[in-house]
Amino acid sequence: MTEPARSSIAAAMLNPALVATILATTATTYRKETGRGLHWALAFVVVPMVLHRGTREALPGTTTTHLAAWVSRNPRIRAALPARAHTLVATVRAGLRFGLTTRALTIEGDALIGVTKKPRGYVIPDELEEILGRARFLGRWLAKTDSTATIFALLGVAP
Repeated sequence: MTEPARSSIAAAMLNPALVATILATTATTYRKETGRGLHWALAFVVVPMVLHRGTREALPGTTTTHLAAWVSRNPRIRAALPARAHTLVATVRAGLRFGLTTRALTIEGDALIGVTKKPRGYVIPDELEEILGRARFLGRWLAKTDSTATIFALLGVAP
């Protein structure tokens, strides 16, 4: 039996270039906040949070909201995130490979370092700007949490 074809929107949302761009954007912002790279394992949390419209829209508007408080106010999102993260493992790996190959991402120790450049004259479509804006937000917000283990525990995701 053949696998059902993905919609063009799903294919676009799950393409390695977009995933690499999301990760580079988050890692760049995280590094600006902390002076260090984003732990590579957080890629597997960032991508499902940013690509899923419901989660993306539920993210707080400010980094003063603690992750634990947000999780307690959004039990449905927290309950669905582990399965969504598991489903996107191959997509995130492909995005990491693409980012490393194109040098949008580099690895220093256990951390991702992002390089973001917008091509001259490129106008970012609204939905992509929304996605990248939330990726920047996650970079700032996750920088406020003490450890990667804490983030995984709060979100119910096992590394």
